[in-house]
Amino acid sequence: MGQKTVLSGMRPTGRLHLGHLSVLENWNKLQEEHYCYFMVADWHALTTSFDEPSVLKENTREMVLDWLMVGLDPEKSVIFVQSQVKEHAELHLLFSMFTPVSWLERCPTYKEQLQQFRELGKDVRTYGFLGYPLLQAADILIYKADLVPVGEDQLPHLEMCREVARRFNYLYSTKLFPEPQAYLAEVALVPGIDGRKMSKSYSNEIPLAISPKELEKKVKMMVTDPARIHPTDPGHPEVCTVFAFHRLFNRDQVDEVAESCRRGEIGCVPCKKKMTDVLTSFLTPYWERRTKLEKDPDFVWDVLKEGSQKARLKAQETMTEVREAMGLY
Repeated sequence: MGQKTVLSGMRPTGRLHLGHLSVLENWNKLQEEHYCYFMVADWHALTTSFDEPSVLKENTREMVLDWLMVGLDPEKSVIFVQSQVKEHAELHLLFSMFTPVSWLERCPTYKEQLQQFRELGKDVRTYGFLGYPLLQAADILIYKADLVPVGEDQLPHLEMCREVARRFNYLYSTKLFPEPQAYLAEVALVPGIDGRKMSKSYSNEIPLAISPKELEKKVKMMVTDPARIHPTDPGHPEVCTVFAFHRLFNRDQVDEVAESCRRGEIGCVPCKKKMTDVLTSFLTPYWERRTKLEKDPDFVWDVLKEGSQKARLKAQETMTEVREAMGLY
């Protein structure tokens, strides 16, 4: 495939959890093969979050610490803050001059999320929320990204980005912007402790930076086979949340655990204890790396400052070409 330019990012809305891990592992692989930009999407966070400014700053620090502790390397990737590269906003504005409102309104996630937030008591019918996919397009195209790691639910946003690139190139008789391709990597679906999808909004998550004591408490709360009353009753691992975690994090012993459960040879309590040990062993190297990183309180901010400067150089270069193409001097 050759080396490509990759752009991806996350909104700093809270601590990352085990459900984010496979995405971060894919980022780690990409940074070994391609030129990667990984963005703290703080402007995007403002479209749906109305927290105190100090919360946004703390969430940014916590999220980047999570990135670094699982293997993102500022020597291999450009790790930056969206709002520190003002050119994103300029390109978003210029794109808004020729993007039909209907393109934004037809995004399938737009109406779905309007309804979801309405149920949570939030009214997000703002220009910023409507324009979220267009700002996303600016984020991607300003670096002329070839690949964008996305989930299937984000494919309509990426297709709109491609349409914006085509429209710009057509209107201004240029080939300035490539049409970015989706990078659809396998992403493990990690259940929350209640069996639903792991999500902060459900309060069922296991944070990556969780303490060992809190981890033990979370595993104890996991939903198991409701038909199993006594430890010696035959179990049904396929309906058990703890077993779902064994499949993901204890693959070497998963068949043995399943058989022991079906035969009533292992009860839910010792099975949860085994899972606590497995997760503790799995997460300990990450926790140790994070502890080292936290010893320097300025390290995260230094990484973001340097990364934002690198990102801005590329963004400024692109914007010079954009202004020239549009006749803006």
